[in-house]
Amino acid sequence: MGDAGGTVTVLVPAVLAQHTGDRRELTVQVPGTTTVAELLDVLARDYPIFGRRVRNEAGAIRRYVNCYLDGEDIRGLDGTGTRVQAGQQLLLIQSVAGG
Repeated sequence: MGDAGGTVTVLVPAVLAQHTGDRRELTVQVPGTTTVAELLDVLARDYPIFGRRVRNEAGAIRRYVNCYLDGEDIRGLDGTGTRVQAGQQLLLIQSVAGG
């Protein structure tokens, strides 16, 4: 973890906002740098149902949830091990099936 702290903004899709008190934008205090997994751990602690909708029992992001850090898909980076710094934005998008 880095030494300078700050916040990371997490943008939540409408379909998941019902599990975050209808908040579509969450601000998470971070100690400089952290990982996507650690950031999601904080959110899961504060919003347990949200946490279960985003990650499976093993802690992996569910296949129907896409996660972008400053516009880059974390699957093309280091997955949930991707480093996150204060000032960055994490966007979660949940696929919705329909027919």
